[in-house]
This record gives sequence, C-alpha cells and structure tokens, in this order.
Amino acid sequence: MQINLKGKSILLGVTGSISAYKACDTARLFIKAGASVHVVMTPSAERFVSKLTFEALTRNAVLTQESESWSSTLNHIDIGKRCDTFVIAPASANTLNKTLYGYC
Repeated sequence: MQINLKGKSILLGVTGSISAYKACDTARLFIKAGASVHVVMTPSAERFVSKLTFEALTRNAVLTQESESWSSTLNHIDIGKRCDTFVIAPASANTLNKTLYGYC
C-alpha cells in the first residue's frame, strides 16, 4: 500500500537517541510519498546525526538551537505554521516525559 502525501508538509522532530539515524529513513519515506519535510533537531540529536545529512535529504534548512533566526523564517514559530503535522522520531524517553508533563 502506497501512501500519498503530495502537497503535505511534515515537521520532523529528531531527538537525542541512538535511534536518531533512523529518522533519516523516515524523512526519505515521507519525501518518497510526496511530502515536503522540514527538520528540527535537539542539541542531543546532533551528537548522533549531523544537520547536514537532513539538509541533503530534505533540501530544506534544518532548525537547531544554533540555526534559529528571528530575521528569517527559520524559527520555531514560522516553521510550525507552515507544516501540516509534527512527527517526533525517535521520541526519546526524556522527550516523552517532558511532553507528558508539559516541561519546556
């Protein structure tokens, strides 16, 4: 079964987990299904996979703590507005805990 995501925009959140490298395959599959993929990475995720890898896969700038810019649209407010859905993959135990309890 093939899923059609043509015209959809997905925000892929990559967290610091040994499974972070699998997010590359996730991004590739979303793109293959026709979606535009934008990536946001935690500082811990950058220890496992470089942002350059995701930029090459998605052909979009990657949002990191270091790359966030308020003089352009590469910031957490604007990137969230232009995406249809937000997927966190991998979702580390730390991220799940913070999400569950609403920690920033």
